Amino acid sequence: MLANTPARGHDGPRVRTGGLRIVTGAEAGADRGDDGRAARRVQGTFYTLTLGNTLAASFIWGINTLFLLDAGLSNLEAFAANAFFSLGMFLFEIPTGVVADTVGRRASYLLGTVTLAVTTVLYWLLWLWESPFWAWAVVSVLLGLGFTFFSGAVDAWLVDALKATGYGGSLETVFGRAMVVGSAAMLGGSILGGVIAQVTDLGVPFLIRAGILVVMFAVAAALMRDLGFEPERGVGPVKATGEVLRASLKYGLGRRPVRWLMLATPFTTAVGFYAFYALQPYLLELWGDEGAYSIAGLAAALLSGAGIVGGLCAPLVRRLFRKRTSVILLATLTSTGVLVALGLTTEFWVAVVLIAVWGVSSSIDDPVHRSYLNDMIPSKQRATVLSFDSLLGSAGGAAIQPGLGRAADLGGYGVSLLWTAGVQVLATPFVLLSRAEHDPADTAREVTPAVESGGSPATDPTPPPAS
Repeated sequence: MLANTPARGHDGPRVRTGGLRIVTGAEAGADRGDDGRAARRVQGTFYTLTLGNTLAASFIWGINTLFLLDAGLSNLEAFAANAFFSLGMFLFEIPTGVVADTVGRRASYLLGTVTLAVTTVLYWLLWLWESPFWAWAVVSVLLGLGFTFFSGAVDAWLVDALKATGYGGSLETVFGRAMVVGSAAMLGGSILGGVIAQVTDLGVPFLIRAGILVVMFAVAAALMRDLGFEPERGVGPVKATGEVLRASLKYGLGRRPVRWLMLATPFTTAVGFYAFYALQPYLLELWGDEGAYSIAGLAAALLSGAGIVGGLCAPLVRRLFRKRTSVILLATLTSTGVLVALGLTTEFWVAVVLIAVWGVSSSIDDPVHRSYLNDMIPSKQRATVLSFDSLLGSAGGAAIQPGLGRAADLGGYGVSLLWTAGVQVLATPFVLLSRAEHDPADTAREVTPAVESGGSPATDPTPPPAS
């Protein structure tokens, strides 16, 4: 959700600006001779941020839909509130990217933690006061603002820092480990959130989330450093916004393989958002006790455990295929079939198994998808294009979720999940079109040195089977 463009790195002395330590090209080059310690530090920081962010978020993931319904919203209003969250991400994607470009990624991350902590408390107050829908819509947009300070920049920060410190392994390995770390945090947080909600009330997990975000502010301030790029200083907000938009179009929609992959994002993001939150009340419905909040947390817990398995399996599955798009297509079609089965089943334990399969499939796809997209984008435009990809996903979530929520109001959650499967399958043609471009990133195996704009990553030196 961060539309920030990493500016060019340069050899020279260390620069200190407003407390932000910027490691430039000379330092990054020196780091390559430390037996990989610098790259391991980068990964450790990334995993720490992933752990804290996911733990904070997961305390409410298992009970969020129940929380909204308990506040008096209908299914349509609850998922419309989620859509306003997506709308907030869409609206603020580029402006927060300008902040990251002109102030720095670390500063943007810190702003995100503060914004999310404040808006989480506001969400709790809305529930306490049983506020009208328009108030939920406004605060949901502000929650979206908080998340736009994070996304795009964190992945771009990681990839650029790994290249600057001479990391030679695969991106799938790093993203897969992050998936394991995040899923473990999600497992603990979602279970605890459901149990705490059941023994106290639905509002307490939101207050715990705000507290964890305050802690993460301190952790990020201490650990996060911008490696290998320098924020653009002295650029006005209007000019900076224009530059970000132009870079997004040129290196995102302007490059055919990137364009097709990005056009799949609105469908997959909308499906991920809706299905995750719809599974909470759907499991309660199948269980037969609408007050069993710990059962609602089971959906998030299942997906957490599945995320651990999928994250560990992603590098292994990747080795079975020559092309990354083969893995992405397999995961997309598997997820579609599982959503159809979920919509048709009336058995609680069958649904539990299907949710686990859906989670494993999605978690295998995620590291491969992110690696493929990152390897197609030049270093200086990486954060910008990743943010634009997130912007498209937010647009899809805002447009599609209310319709799926309305389907749940009219026909039940099972019917809405069938419609969700129909939305998911719409992503398949775009993945096929990206695959047909034969971009070198589709067969890349390892992290490659940073390339200048217009450059291409290296391909796998050996020709594996054509699959």
